[in-house]
Amino acid sequence: MNGVGRSPTLDEIRRTWPAAVGVPEAAAAFGLSRSHAYELIARGEFPARVLQVGSRYRVVTASILAILSYDMTDANVDLR
Repeated sequence: MNGVGRSPTLDEIRRTWPAAVGVPEAAAAFGLSRSHAYELIARGEFPARVLQVGSRYRVVTASILAILSYDMTDANVDLR
C-alpha cells in the first residue's frame, strides 16, 4: 500500500486500496498514530466507518475517501 511513515495520497487510496483496510493503514491516511487510532475506535470517535470482524477492526475505504475528499467550502460551517 504505502511506505512506512508516509501518508498515502488520495489517488493511491482510490487506485490501490481494497474495500476495507486495517487500522494502521487507515490511521496513516488521516495522519494519526496507530495507538491513537485504536483509542478513537474504542471511544467510537474514529473519523471513518469501522467494522469489527471477529477480534479485528477493518476501516471502510470509501468512508476514508469521503472524509478526505470533503470540500469544506461546500459546508455551511463556522470554522472560527
